[in-house]
Amino acid sequence: MIYLPSLISVLEVLIVTVPVLMTVAFITLAERKTMASMQRRLGPNIVGYYGILQAFADALKLLLKEYVSPTQANLVLFFLGPIITLIFSLLGYLVIPFAPGLSLNDLNLGILYMLAVSSLATYGILLAGSLRSTAQLISYELILSSAILLVVMLTGSLSLTKLPILENLSGADKSPPLV
Repeated sequence: MIYLPSLISVLEVLIVTVPVLMTVAFITLAERKTMASMQRRLGPNIVGYYGILQAFADALKLLLKEYVSPTQANLVLFFLGPIITLIFSLLGYLVIPFAPGLSLNDLNLGILYMLAVSSLATYGILLAGSLRSTAQLISYELILSSAILLVVMLTGSLSLTKLPILENLSGADKSPPLV
């Protein structure tokens, strides 16, 4: 039973990751349906009941597409870029509390962890060769960090699990935002 803690950790990660990916799939479907109604079209309606399985059909189509890579590119770096971006984007969900007491990892420096992981996702975009997007993300991180710094200064904590409690105690949830 040496593998039991590892198995539990994998299950915890799957319990968080799968609903996030399912939510993204259904939000994409809702967006496509909304855009179709604005353009007076039906939108996705063939796969499944009223197109509810369209996101899974799109994922299957993406996975079964023809293998295409640039001839002069380093294949390891070419495929490593999107993988790095996906991994670091999903790692941010480890410290987000979904309900009181329901967080995979309760870090005292949860906000700092979120900022660090989101800035590491920039390396995947840099590997893909998009210098302009990388510069844009770095400039957005500066503004996001200063906005988060304001919340940290008001609450006095970097923990994401203590943040809602401190907001309720300080009355910050009842006052209009200043920023």
